[in-house]
Amino acid sequence: MALQNPLLHKPTRTFPRSIAIIGAGTIGPDIGYYLKTAIDDLTLYLVDVSQDALDRARRRFEDYAHKAVTRGRMRKEQAERVCSNLCTTLSYDDIAGADWVLEAATEDIAVKHRILAQVESLVRPDTIITSNTSSLPAATVFANLRDKARATVTHFFAPAWRNPIVEVVDWESADPLLASDLSWFFCSTGKVPLITRDVACFMLDRIFDNWCNEAGLMLEQATAAQIDTVASEFVHAGPFFVLNMANGNPIIVETNTLQAKAEGDHYLPAEIFRSVDRWKTVEPGERVDVDANTAATVRDRLIGILASQSFDILDRKIGAAADLELGCRLALGFRQGPLDLLKSIGEKETTRITARMRAERPGMPRSTRPVGQYQDFPRNLLVDEAGGVKIITIRRPDAMNALHDELTDEILSVLRRHESEPATRGFVIVGYGPRAFCAGADIGRFPRMLGNANEATQYARDCSRLLTHIDRMEKPVVAALNGMALGGGLELALRCHAIVALNSVSMQFPEVALGIVPGIGAMVVPFRRWPAAAEHFAAMLRQARRIDAATAHELGVVDALAQDYPDLIARVIERVNVLIGKPRANLDPPVALMPLPPANPIAENGQPLSREIIAIMDRAIVEAAAAPSFGAALEVGYRAFGASACASAAREGIEAFLERRAADFAKTG
Repeated sequence: MALQNPLLHKPTRTFPRSIAIIGAGTIGPDIGYYLKTAIDDLTLYLVDVSQDALDRARRRFEDYAHKAVTRGRMRKEQAERVCSNLCTTLSYDDIAGADWVLEAATEDIAVKHRILAQVESLVRPDTIITSNTSSLPAATVFANLRDKARATVTHFFAPAWRNPIVEVVDWESADPLLASDLSWFFCSTGKVPLITRDVACFMLDRIFDNWCNEAGLMLEQATAAQIDTVASEFVHAGPFFVLNMANGNPIIVETNTLQAKAEGDHYLPAEIFRSVDRWKTVEPGERVDVDANTAATVRDRLIGILASQSFDILDRKIGAAADLELGCRLALGFRQGPLDLLKSIGEKETTRITARMRAERPGMPRSTRPVGQYQDFPRNLLVDEAGGVKIITIRRPDAMNALHDELTDEILSVLRRHESEPATRGFVIVGYGPRAFCAGADIGRFPRMLGNANEATQYARDCSRLLTHIDRMEKPVVAALNGMALGGGLELALRCHAIVALNSVSMQFPEVALGIVPGIGAMVVPFRRWPAAAEHFAAMLRQARRIDAATAHELGVVDALAQDYPDLIARVIERVNVLIGKPRANLDPPVALMPLPPANPIAENGQPLSREIIAIMDRAIVEAAAAPSFGAALEVGYRAFGASACASAAREGIEAFLERRAADFAKTG
């Protein structure tokens, strides 16, 4: 069974040191910039038939790097490395030594075949060859290659240097491990790879292209501006606005003709795409008047095409449900995934809309099972198994794996489902990708609770349901810190029965900088589990001080350090096995704390803090330490969170966060 978390795969290939990209037009340089920022000392070749295109590509690299430095996202020396070892060339001979050749030149299949034949004649037998195409199946693209096993499609989305999604096509002639190797590489370098089957338009472009084509087919009933206005309920930019940006009319003609040849005339493109260059429509955020009947018709058709294509993707196993949801949001700009959209309107409304779709668009795919059955999957988790240990990967890459209610319940569901199974030895919780274990918790409903102590207190209790379950579990749950652990994410790690961390990891409670206190255990658990480290925890809570993994290991908070991801997973599984059958620490007895030193209301980064919030925190730390039981101590923390919700600093801190500005606690008293 294929691994769900790409980083659990043991790659058969090393990181490439030399990559060649064929095509210096639109997407090729953006792919190259991503690769150069992701891999230190990479030698990158850009190949094109036009020297002007190559010169523009180099300038684009320099412009991107300059903007990154100006905006504080990159150091000057990093920018210099990104722009070095960039070789632009008109000659294919220069790329003979490349570890990976990525064709991104054209959607013309005859030209692709000529390019790939030339590449194959020059490169080493172990060189990977991939093509960036949004629609052409790998079996078509690589039909003429002698060695098809080393080739597949890697489909990037614009802007490729920033958009995290990459579709990786798993097709029958490729090396069985190629897609997993590439997914491991992409995940290691900050991308989100999604595995798809080898069909026309793969997974995500089946959604996008048919969404746009359906919009074109409705132009007899509504204008482009009206359709984009209705579509704004579902996407940040309507289909016609996006087609204008991408000069996408010929693309819809090409891709839907391709689908029609493979799957039926119901996919044929709207004829109007052949005769119109640009659409008169509205900018994102703008609206035009649409009468109610027209709006309802357009809305039904837009939802209907999303449902039709989603059901087909899942029924034919073109892609996974969670990947479809994530890809539609991150790659295509949908406000929510299509399955979440159908969930929000309910089964009855979904059934009505899909029945109308069948009547108006005969031949289009329909559901093959009750529509509610398409909803049974975790949206935010990947679950793997190694030696009887369930490895739960938190996958919310767009939110640095932050917790929210749905994710909390999904983790809880996995624990409950498997904890009584004899074959399950224990659990590991790890974050997706290389950056974050869990960067706290979404603000969620909290802004609506400002000023209501009782509601905020209950909210803290509710948010603790996963943590209190872990407290009660007999089988071990171990946190694998693959990246930063912040706020509620660190509280989750501290409630696990052990922690293993990469050497590079940092930990922080940043809540005080938001004008609130951490309410689900941070003012309680550390002082009861590691009382000798109380001074460090007090500074973390009161001044948002970061500590690194080495310091946490010295304090006994982290049980073991790991050098890299494979070492992390090996050590965390070992830790699970060591803890099986071992008694847990008794956190019920009160602990004696040294008096807290006077608070300095300045965060470690120099930000002024609220004395009022620090005072609430100090009282809670002292009261919780003296509480007669662990449960009573947790209640102290919940109530302190409720009290902080009524502080003027909380309103200022939350408003500042939502407005993306620095909080000014001086005006809160």
